[in-house]
Amino acid sequence: MQFCIVLSAVAALSFAPVAVAQTSPAGNSSSLSEKDKTFMKKAAKGGMMEVAMGKLAEQNSQNPDVKSFGQRMQTDHGKANDELKSIASKKGVQLPTKEHTGKWTSDKAYIDMMVKDHEKDLAEFQQEASGGSDPDVKKFADDTAKIVQEHLQLAKDTQSKLK
Repeated sequence: MQFCIVLSAVAALSFAPVAVAQTSPAGNSSSLSEKDKTFMKKAAKGGMMEVAMGKLAEQNSQNPDVKSFGQRMQTDHGKANDELKSIASKKGVQLPTKEHTGKWTSDKAYIDMMVKDHEKDLAEFQQEASGGSDPDVKKFADDTAKIVQEHLQLAKDTQSKLK
């Protein structure tokens, strides 16, 4: 009788890892809420836009402040994009990869767009930093919000010089 109990216990334990493996989702994506995933996708899309428009500003602007701002957008947002890609890879999130194709119209139009965009981005990053559910995504949002705040101030300063 004891032999049957031991045999049953061993059999049950040997199938436990299979049951766990079948019910566990692939990767760590289960820790991410839809809100976190949506934030990551929007941040990736926005970051790619910042880099692309920064390149256009650097190439097309005649104003040294606008050129410098464009270079900073490429550097900072490029770095943030790489960090976000790394987090997404670990969490099993597929980020958008389509490059932004913007058109250059003028220094003023670019800087006006950057002020509006960074105001919106700052609010979104701060909201994720305080209300997100994944600690890695929250930390990314918090760290990046500080940089976005700097960008917003720099954009406003540059905007005031263009008027």
